[in-house]
Formats: sequence, structure tokens, C-alpha cells
Amino acid sequence: MKVLPSSKQRSDHALAVLRSRIIDGVLEPGALLAESAAARELGVSRVPVREALFALERDGLVEFSGSGRAYVKELSPHDFEELHVLRIAMEPVAARLAAPALRKDASALEKNIEATSKVSSLIRVTHLDLDFHDIILEACGNARLLKLWRSIRGELELWLGRLHRSRQVQTRGTRAETVRSHQRLADAFRTKSPAECECLMRQHILCWREWLPTMEVQAKSVETPICCPP
Repeated sequence: MKVLPSSKQRSDHALAVLRSRIIDGVLEPGALLAESAAARELGVSRVPVREALFALERDGLVEFSGSGRAYVKELSPHDFEELHVLRIAMEPVAARLAAPALRKDASALEKNIEATSKVSSLIRVTHLDLDFHDIILEACGNARLLKLWRSIRGELELWLGRLHRSRQVQTRGTRAETVRSHQRLADAFRTKSPAECECLMRQHILCWREWLPTMEVQAKSVETPICCPP
């Protein structure tokens, strides 16, 4: 007897496909996400698609119009500024808090870096990039910081996917650059003080800003001091 997929499985499948297409840029910012068309393409009813769209809205990847239509969210330079402020406020602190635990065991970071060095698709680089930061936030031992990070991860993935594609056009070296910068952080967690790890993470986040195409950054840069010793 053929076992039919459950409602949750159908919703999870629709969610995974739509999320992947949004992050990978197949569905561009502002694109209409018609329930009926998506349901036909995915071979499911409209209910799993609707549930997937609601989940994507919670993650900051989809927004609904006043008439109830779903669109891929367009993140503005102002949105980037807000995300940048949050990252620069919480990730250096998380790195300092996580440093003692990661000094004892940085194997999860190393496995992530190894996986990143081997993947061939840019979307996997993006996903693994944020997984690397997940590991640090989880190791910091601060549940509220972790909760805040997870609340913005969807929008960060949307932005980072866009930045990675832009960087790839310019340098063709997005994966290699990601591996190098993450290896530097992993090495710091093994050998540097918590304060130095905090400063290196701050530098890492500031470099994220420098990847933005100049024409996309119109808002004023957030002034953040570099405190690492030379």
C-alpha cells in the first residue's frame, strides 16, 4: 500500500522549495507568490502552500499585501542598516561569551569550514555561513541572545544570499573568502583571549558591510570602533 505524505510533510516540502528559491534568487524581491500556481507546480493543495507562506512571513522572507497576496520581501538599505546594527551589537558579545567553550572544543566550527570548502553551490555556502554563526551563538550560553539571532536569521539569509551572488560576480571567490574568514575566527577561538575573539568578530561583521555594492548602500554607515590590538 502506498503511503501518502502527511499534511506536515507536504507543508515542509513546500516551505523548503520556496525558501530555497527565495534565498537563491530564483524568486526575486517583489515577486508574486500565487498560492494556486505554486500548488500546481509542487503537486499539492493550496493549504500546504499557504502554511509555507505564513512560515516564510514569520522568517522575514515574505510579506502580504492588504489584499492578502504574498510577495517575496524586498529588503531596503534601511533594513540592512537595522540588521547590521543588531549583528554588530550581539555577535561580538556572543563570541566573547562562547570563547571558553570553543577553546575546549571547536570541532563543530572546523566541520562547518570543511563542509563549506567542498560545496559547489552558492546557496549552500550561504546556508553554511550562517550555520557557522549559529554554532557560536549556541556556544555562548545566552538563551536570549540565541533567540534574538534566530528571529533575524531568515532576513540575514536573504541578504547574505544576495551579497554572495554579487560578490561571486565580482571575484568568483565567495566560497574561498568565506572559508578563510571563518578559519581565522576558528583559530582565534582556539588560541586567543575572549576579548580578542570579540574584537575579531566585530571586524568580521564590519567586513560584511564592505561586501555590499556601493550603489546599494545609501544610508549612513554605523560607526563602530575596532578595538583589537595591532
